[in-house]
Amino acid sequence: MKMGIARKSGLLNEKELEITEKYTVEELLKQLKDGTLSSLEVTIAFSKRAAMAQQLLSCLTETYFPEAQERARFLDSERASGRIVGPLHGLPISIKDAFQVAGSAATIGFVSFLDHAASKENSPLVDILLELGAVVYVKTNIPQTMMANIAGSIRIPALCCGTYGFKPSTARIPDGGQISPVSAGNNFFNPSAGPLANDIQALGILCRSLLSVRPALYDASALDVPWRSLEVPPSAPKLRLGLLAEDSAFPLHPPVKRALAQAVSALEAKGHEVVPIAPARTQVANALALAFAFFMLDDTPPTHVAASGEPVVPSVIQSMEVFHSFKCDFLDDCKGLEGIKKLAALNVKRDAIQDEWRKIWKEQKLDGVIGPAAQHTAVAHDTYGLPPYTLLLNVLDYPACVLPFGKASSALDAEPFVMGPGQVGPSYDPKLVDGAPTAIQVFTNKMRDEECLQVSAIIDECLKAV
Repeated sequence: MKMGIARKSGLLNEKELEITEKYTVEELLKQLKDGTLSSLEVTIAFSKRAAMAQQLLSCLTETYFPEAQERARFLDSERASGRIVGPLHGLPISIKDAFQVAGSAATIGFVSFLDHAASKENSPLVDILLELGAVVYVKTNIPQTMMANIAGSIRIPALCCGTYGFKPSTARIPDGGQISPVSAGNNFFNPSAGPLANDIQALGILCRSLLSVRPALYDASALDVPWRSLEVPPSAPKLRLGLLAEDSAFPLHPPVKRALAQAVSALEAKGHEVVPIAPARTQVANALALAFAFFMLDDTPPTHVAASGEPVVPSVIQSMEVFHSFKCDFLDDCKGLEGIKKLAALNVKRDAIQDEWRKIWKEQKLDGVIGPAAQHTAVAHDTYGLPPYTLLLNVLDYPACVLPFGKASSALDAEPFVMGPGQVGPSYDPKLVDGAPTAIQVFTNKMRDEECLQVSAIIDECLKAV
C-alpha cells in the first residue's frame, strides 16, 4: 500500500501513522518492552492499515481485530505487572491462510473448502507465536491451489512488493499443522515457512525467537536444531560470492539485469569478490523441469477445484500453459516410468543437481551466492509464468533471502523485450512496469540459514549505500 493512501484517508492519526511507517521491528519491540508504546495502540494502528489494504486489494481471508485487541490488553496488563511474555511481546504478526487458527477456517483458495468446519486447534507455529508474546491479527490470502506462486511464496511477494523475504531450509521453522492441497503423506517435495518483513533484521529476530522454544516439541515435522549465534566480526568481512548466471531459457528483463549488475559493482567496490558461475553448472532449467515432475505426481489439487464447480483461475491456467511450452531433455530417461520407479528416478535426478552444487561450493569456496530472484519484477496479473530462479533453491533445499534493490525504469530500460525461440517468460513492457521494485536473491548451502541472513545483511548494507 502506498503511504500516501493511508495519510489521505484520515483514518489513522499521526501517532498511528508513525507507528506503522517509522519503526523497524527491532525498534517496535524495544518500545513495546520499555512501555513507550502499548501493545493495544500498536495493534490498532496495524489493524487499521490491514483493513485499508483489504478494501483496496482483498488481501486477507480472516481478520481477528477484536481478538487481537483483547490479546493486546492482556499483554499490556502483563507488562504493567512487570512481566514480558516473550521476545515478540506485543508485536502484531500476520500469518498465511494455510496456517490454522482455532475457531476460523483455512480455505487455501478453494471454494470447496468453504464448507469445511472451523479449525479446532492452532497450527504449532501459531501456538509458538502466542507463547513468544505476538499478536496474531490477520490471515493473508493465497491463490487457488496455492500453486500460482509455487516454490517462491515468500520470495515472490517480496520481490514484487519491495520487501525482504527469507526462505529457510526445510523444517527449520515449524510449518506443520497446515491445510494442504495435496494428499496426506505427500512429503517428497516439502515447502518451508519463513518471514516477510520491511527490514532485514526482522527476519533474524523472528527465526531466532521461534527456534528459542525448540519447535520440535510442538511440531513433529520440525528439526530439533537450535538457532546458532554467529560470531560478530569487528568489521564486515570481505565475502567471496558466486554469481548465478542467467539461464538462456529464462532470460532476464532489462531492469533485473541492471539491478544485478549494479549490485555486483557495489559489492566489488567494497572489496567483496564476485565469481561468475557458468550457466551449464547452475541447473536452473533442469531444476524447474524436475520440480514440476514432482508436483505432477499428485493429481489431488484439481479435484478440490472440481468439487465446487468453480473455474480454474487464469493465473493457474497461464502458469501451466507456460510450463507445457517449456522444453527440457533432463528427464527424458524418466519417461514411461510410473509409481515408485518414477519417484526413485526423480530422486536420482535431484541427487545429481544437489551434487553438482556440492562441487561448486567446494571448488569455489564461496560464502554465498547472489543472483536474480525472478526473470522480472512485478508484472501484469496472470502473466507471472514460471519461477525458475526461486524454484532452484527449493530443489536444493537451500536457505534464500530476497533483498529489495532498485526500481524498474522506462527511461533507463526503454527498449521492450520479447522472448525468442526456446525462451520462456513474460515479455518486458517498459511503461507497464515503470517504478516497480527490483531485487536480488542471496543463498547459502543447506542448513546454513544463519550464515544466509548474516551474508544477506552485509550485502544489504552495501547496497543501501549505493
